[in-house]
Amino acid sequence: MAETAPTGASGKAAESGGHDGGGGAADKPARSVRTVMFALMIAMLLAMLDNMIIGTAMPTIVGELGGLEHLSWVVTSYTLATAASTPIWGKLGDLYGRKGVFLTAIVVFLIGSATSGMAQDMGQLIGFRAVQGLGAGGLMVGVMAIIGDLVPPRERGRYQGMIAGIMAVAMIGGPLVGGTITDHLGWRWSFYINLPLGAVALAMVTAVLQLPRTPRRKARIDYAGAALLTVGITAIVLVTTWGGTEYAWTSTVIMELIAVGTVSLVAFLFVEARAAEPIMPLHIFRNRNFTLMSVIGFFAGFVMFGAVLFLPLFQQSVQGASATNSGLLLLPMLMAMLVVSMVAGRITTSTGRYRVFPIAGGALMSAGLLLLSTMDTETSRWTAGVFMAVLGAGMGFLMQITMLVAQNSVEMKDMGVASSTATLFRTLGSSFGVAVMGALFTGRVQSEMAARGGEQATAGSAQLDAASLAKLPDAVREAYEYAVASGTHLAFLVGGCLAVVTVVAALFVTEVPLRGAGPEPVDIGGGKPAETVAHRG
Repeated sequence: MAETAPTGASGKAAESGGHDGGGGAADKPARSVRTVMFALMIAMLLAMLDNMIIGTAMPTIVGELGGLEHLSWVVTSYTLATAASTPIWGKLGDLYGRKGVFLTAIVVFLIGSATSGMAQDMGQLIGFRAVQGLGAGGLMVGVMAIIGDLVPPRERGRYQGMIAGIMAVAMIGGPLVGGTITDHLGWRWSFYINLPLGAVALAMVTAVLQLPRTPRRKARIDYAGAALLTVGITAIVLVTTWGGTEYAWTSTVIMELIAVGTVSLVAFLFVEARAAEPIMPLHIFRNRNFTLMSVIGFFAGFVMFGAVLFLPLFQQSVQGASATNSGLLLLPMLMAMLVVSMVAGRITTSTGRYRVFPIAGGALMSAGLLLLSTMDTETSRWTAGVFMAVLGAGMGFLMQITMLVAQNSVEMKDMGVASSTATLFRTLGSSFGVAVMGALFTGRVQSEMAARGGEQATAGSAQLDAASLAKLPDAVREAYEYAVASGTHLAFLVGGCLAVVTVVAALFVTEVPLRGAGPEPVDIGGGKPAETVAHRG
């Protein structure tokens, strides 16, 4: 049964006897909380900005280190390590206290950044990027879980604009910063730039962050669950990364990876059902809202990262934009996402109501994708900007509300695993989105070029850079522009249809009162009356 106890957010004595270095969040002056949030946003920026910066530096890196055939692993190793470690970081935070675990993640990320900058060959760079990815997994889930500890859900909406702003800065500023650093300081500074920022975050978190002390539970680490989940996630990410590019979807390698992933995840479920301290407690999925938010987060990640990948390609290949300008042309989508996220957060804080936002977000996201699927070689940049704004508004309603509701659906003792699980589903969604939309796009471009006699222009790849495109004969270039428009049409059309799933899922969300200071209502099982439980650190 539920119990009533003082809450960590209210600043009263924690149920386990005292605080780690001071009072709760509500005791702190608002300025102190803002200082902590600033440090957390720096940490989140580090994790999100890294891949965006490295993308523009990769041609220079390959030119110096060689190893072109292993180029994709520079990104893949980082992604794999991030995805596989995210649930483990979340559980460690629940077991041993979030502050120490979060500081450890920052240190691991900085070590990975420093060693990546010192890499002497492509093999070393891939290995050090994996270390960096391990730290990045802890940064993302750590930020979300600490915000969950510091700020009651009813008040958390006001910080959504900050999180959305960080995402916009990373997506727009990453390529610009990466290009500038590479041109003027060298590619190694694409990694070294993380060190001063990380040092600031490390110092600020150490000095200012105070959380309720988490009693160390005498429990065996779920090594079997961690190993099986890591193998399963690794297999899934490799399938989505290699399928249709490195290997054919029907190849033996892909089939074996699918089999390994499936067996590992099924075994993981059996292990978790019996573990004393499971890495991912299955009971959190008994809560309808949490499960629905995981589904919505998966498809939101699917759509968002697919759009960010293919919109610049359309703008460069069809609308004639430069690489730099194509990033800036994403501003309508990102600004709409930022503004809508801030407005939704304010309304959530003032009213405590949120159910309408995932419904509206799913509808706008579907509409935006379907509008984008109508673009062709005659579509103006202004029209494309309007369509992107619709998509951005939909994502603005969804991106942070999903995390807020997921965290509100579990007890505080499960805040870390809830945050990491929600983050993991979004990460897996992005991997599937890039893979599925990429396969559809590539297949359509190659078939259209073959039908128009220009298949030699895209031999081995459906993506041509601006320099290669300019060298094509006019007739072939026009055929390629048409093929790219046709490929993006198919990718966005399928994405729009899949995004309807978010609307359907959102319709089943139960509006449970958001927790505030004092005893906290938690939705124990979809639709049942909220019960009051202890706020545990």
